[in-house]
Amino acid sequence: MIPRRLLLSLLLALPMMAAPAPSSSLLGISAGNAGLSVPMQIVILLTLMTLLPAAVMSITPFLRIIIVLHFLRQALGTQSIPSNQVLIGLALFLTIVIIQPVAVDMYHQGWEPMEAGKLSAQQAFEQGTKPLHNFLLRFAHEKDIRLFLEIGHLPAPHNPSELDLKVLIPAYILSELKAGFQIGAVLYFPFLVIDLVVASATLSIGMMQLPPAMVSAPFKILLFVMVDGWNLIVGSLMKSFYQI
Repeated sequence: MIPRRLLLSLLLALPMMAAPAPSSSLLGISAGNAGLSVPMQIVILLTLMTLLPAAVMSITPFLRIIIVLHFLRQALGTQSIPSNQVLIGLALFLTIVIIQPVAVDMYHQGWEPMEAGKLSAQQAFEQGTKPLHNFLLRFAHEKDIRLFLEIGHLPAPHNPSELDLKVLIPAYILSELKAGFQIGAVLYFPFLVIDLVVASATLSIGMMQLPPAMVSAPFKILLFVMVDGWNLIVGSLMKSFYQI
């Protein structure tokens, strides 16, 4: 099923790998081949599970989407409506829609051959992370990639496919933060205009004790509803990941 594939693919994308399957011996050493014991494999799996939320938030479109939705709520001035749970849920499902093809490719190229015994864990990691590598490369800016190459004192690769994930992932995060803040700034402008107009009107008629935000909030919500704002915002966000 797709949720299982998505989970396994994201686990595979983390920079940790399980060792070959252990034998029945106490130390987990088979005839001539060293392997991890079952308790150690459980510890590694639990460690991967604790890192999974950070991976979902950092190396998927979730980062840009949640930043834009947060800016939208701030611009509307609705305080905690929609709630954090609603925004995170919306961002998570939109992320699944976008990242599902990548996760399925990772599952087919990495996890399935490893389960069938055709690839080792190292080979499965290299093959399974190729779709993720291509996805991150589409949205990581060259300037950010160059920054982390300089920080890590790494030589410039001959072609983009040679970039390491330890360089590509932080570069992608910086690029997505920049994109999210740019979209958020654009979202603020129409609502800022309404705030300025309302503030000028209330001051001109001497309504000094009434906060302008209370007066402008209904107008901003009405404008957002009239233009079908949720459809526009979600549609534009989704298209921004497909048009590159």
